[in-house]
Amino acid sequence: MNHLKNETSPYLLQHADNPVDWYPWCGEAFERAKSEDKPVFLSIGYSTCHWCHVMAHESFENSETAELLNKNFISVKVDREERPDIDSVYMTVCQAFTGSGGWPMSVFMTWDKKPFFAGTYFPTTPRFGMPSFRDVLNAVTMQWGTEREKLIQSAENITNMLKNTESVKTNKVNGDIVETAAEMLRKSYDSIYGGFGSAPKFPIPHELMFLMYYAKINSDETAQKMAEKTLIQMRKGGIFDHIGGGFSRYSTDRYFLAPHFEKMLYDNALLIIAYSAMYSLTGTKKYLETAMKTAEYVLREMTSPEGGFYSAQDADSEGVEGKYYTFTLDEIMSVLGDKGKHFSETFDITEHGNFEGVNIPNLLKSGDLDTDFEAEFQKLYEYRKKRTKLHLDDKILLSWNSMMIAAMSMLYRVSHYEKYLCAAENAQRFIEENMSDGEHIYTIFRDGKRSDTAFLEDYAYYIAALIEMYNSTLDNKYLMRAEELCAEAVKRFSDKNGGFNMCETTELFKNPKELYDGAVPSGNSIMAYDLIRLHQLTEKEEYRECAEKQLDFMSAQSQDYPSGHCMFLLAKLLSEAPPPRVIISTKGSPDISNLPFLANVTVVQADNKYPLLNERTTFYVCRGNTCLPPSNMLSEEL
Repeated sequence: MNHLKNETSPYLLQHADNPVDWYPWCGEAFERAKSEDKPVFLSIGYSTCHWCHVMAHESFENSETAELLNKNFISVKVDREERPDIDSVYMTVCQAFTGSGGWPMSVFMTWDKKPFFAGTYFPTTPRFGMPSFRDVLNAVTMQWGTEREKLIQSAENITNMLKNTESVKTNKVNGDIVETAAEMLRKSYDSIYGGFGSAPKFPIPHELMFLMYYAKINSDETAQKMAEKTLIQMRKGGIFDHIGGGFSRYSTDRYFLAPHFEKMLYDNALLIIAYSAMYSLTGTKKYLETAMKTAEYVLREMTSPEGGFYSAQDADSEGVEGKYYTFTLDEIMSVLGDKGKHFSETFDITEHGNFEGVNIPNLLKSGDLDTDFEAEFQKLYEYRKKRTKLHLDDKILLSWNSMMIAAMSMLYRVSHYEKYLCAAENAQRFIEENMSDGEHIYTIFRDGKRSDTAFLEDYAYYIAALIEMYNSTLDNKYLMRAEELCAEAVKRFSDKNGGFNMCETTELFKNPKELYDGAVPSGNSIMAYDLIRLHQLTEKEEYRECAEKQLDFMSAQSQDYPSGHCMFLLAKLLSEAPPPRVIISTKGSPDISNLPFLANVTVVQADNKYPLLNERTTFYVCRGNTCLPPSNMLSEEL
């Protein structure tokens, strides 16, 4: 075994018995590279990454390739989910060299962590315009021996360029970035099949949430229809697991039929929020049902006995992507018997298959989501569990758990099912007991151990989760904890040039500052949301001032590509058109079951300022500069 055998990351442990002499990211590896005068090969991936598995099987398990690596390089493995800072910095390197990025990421660097070449997946033989991995290793080895000065100069050039790319922009914004973002989404919208752009299509729930709030405050039917059609198409498509619930990572085609089959906790959390929000906006049951089916999947398969949420399930089974999720027609008929024909007609199951000779159950050819196949789903679910298994990445990430806490909390508010609130409370308690020392919080927990690192996104997402827990319970302990952590985040991560850095300090050649909203919203976007919501809930001046600075900074940073910053723009809309402010005046515990999905709610004890009406709990509601008369009931229009 190599130096990964004592790690806790599932991804690193997958490589612990490789013939490659892997190190985790540590001082020992770089010191050895310096003493032995060797370059460093850095490989970054994650445990449910399909192409990471492919490169591992082709190259890292191959004794001849391992011999090249062990002789000429010091090899370092990094789990991108464990060290998002390393991943962020070297992803910018990879994009600078190749024009794109992805995983597995392959970076060659000097012992002082300065990169001179980078790429992603390399095959075993040259194809698709890519050199073989061994050819790359031999070329780097030769250049290290004969043209090292050129490599070192290349490393200096790329690091200096990347250090200088973070230009300090002025706070002057040209045009209306909210309207520009909405127009960009309109232009890229696929009016036939939903979603944005062409294949592959990623579910980007924060784009849909932005469109929903934009539609609500502007009475824009087009924006709402774009979000609705996308949510409906994803629910009908194979990207949704009709048998067991939950969503896969993305669709490889335009139709949302054939997914990349891995399931990530963050996608499912953000999609629960999006479907819950659409239900609150429209009252249409299919959105609530989709959110609930997704939540049930998470509770059944992605929740630890202690209450934390696991990270991901793999796309591959027995080395075949999607094998767990696909069926032949004969299998369906054998499992379901007489019901098999009707099920197959409804879910597009054919003899020839709709995906590489097999079938992905979907409703894209059916006109209706209202199907009654719960018994059949259960039979097929039990059958596929016995047929093959999925790898589970069981590490517990604080930021992703925070997303799911927020999602379960929001789902509780629209469904009124206590189990979702209980799930959120259990996970929040798990974090406080296992991933916090009372003052600070930490990124990862697995196998009884927590990491000693924490990043901006950990704080930002956990603050947001605590705000949502307060919104669902009106228990001040959640709001107080959110305020404590917000003060800590501002102190640890604020940058003098504006915004927030990912790390408090860094050993890397730059401290990353994530601004763009990718698969998940950036830490800077979520901090904008947190500061705005804390100001609206507490009315404290310190949050208003900090929120305004963050809004100004992010407005300037996002103006070149506004639609790539939709979570920030949603926060900006919430600042400019705040949800209603509701004061609940009571002598006891108020009934909060009918509170609006999004509101700024405060509970006070009845006094002369907020007297009771008819000696019953009384609601004082203001929207903008207009306040409604006190009432014993909340208006449904909120």
